[in-house]
Amino acid sequence: MAFPDMQSPAALQLGGPSGGGGPDVDDVEVALESLSQWQLAWRRFKLHRLAAVGLVIFGFMVAMAILGPIIDPYNPIFIPNAHHPGGDPPSLAHLFGTDSVGRDVLAMVVNGARISVAIGVFSMIIAGVVGVVIGAVAGYVGGLVDNILMRVVDVFFAIPFLFVILVAARFFGQGQLISLILIFGLLSWPLIARLVRAMFLTLREADFVEAARAVGVSDIRITFRHILPSALGPVIVAMTLIMASNIVLEAFVSFLGFGLTEDQTSWGNALSNAQTVLSQGNWWWAFFPGMAIALTVLAINFIGDGLRDALDPRSRL
Repeated sequence: MAFPDMQSPAALQLGGPSGGGGPDVDDVEVALESLSQWQLAWRRFKLHRLAAVGLVIFGFMVAMAILGPIIDPYNPIFIPNAHHPGGDPPSLAHLFGTDSVGRDVLAMVVNGARISVAIGVFSMIIAGVVGVVIGAVAGYVGGLVDNILMRVVDVFFAIPFLFVILVAARFFGQGQLISLILIFGLLSWPLIARLVRAMFLTLREADFVEAARAVGVSDIRITFRHILPSALGPVIVAMTLIMASNIVLEAFVSFLGFGLTEDQTSWGNALSNAQTVLSQGNWWWAFFPGMAIALTVLAINFIGDGLRDALDPRSRL
């Protein structure tokens, strides 16, 4: 049996106008989407279930901090005329109960989120900026500058951190929110500085850096425009851990009486006021602020795990 010539009119007729052996088939153009590094990281992050849960929880806490007065009409500082020895347990009128002087615990939790989250976020930003600048300069310049800056970092790691925090909060904080944010931020940067320095030591001799030097790009632009974006992955993860740590640290400092004053409501302050009634079985006063701290810190740690996987270029979608 002879096969028809595939270029013959008969063969073309058998295959149809498109030569595909069936009805007319339009050409389909496949558009390949070019994704940036951050778009790929966001796609990986969305696939991390615990990170997504953590993002929802933390977003709820932030929304509660912003919309606190609207969510709960009670003033957390207002003391009613009626005396409530030991406080009232949770009820329909006060879902989280009241403290020993009649203040609503739910109002303390909702409004305390504003200060506690603000301390964590803004101290993280301060620590990130200081650590990135010092680590970038030390890693890129090297030599004597690197030795001096790293010895300063070693000194910060050598001193007893909690003791310095308590002393600084006692003598310099004076119960003010901005002072505590500055203290926490300016004492949390050494870890970030070390991470940035290590990444810069690895990347400063890379081909793309040498190419940038060859065409006359300035050192400042090479440092913060070319090298730093490639080193941000571990830094962002470390910053989330610092934020969670500083939220717990504020609760610890306030619990010991070195934090905010009584006219400022935070989760740590609420726990500090509850320590006198724990032995009486009034669990609600300490339980709800403690759960708010635990959920927030857990959510931030989940987000940090998701960012670690999302920013790792070796991970797969």
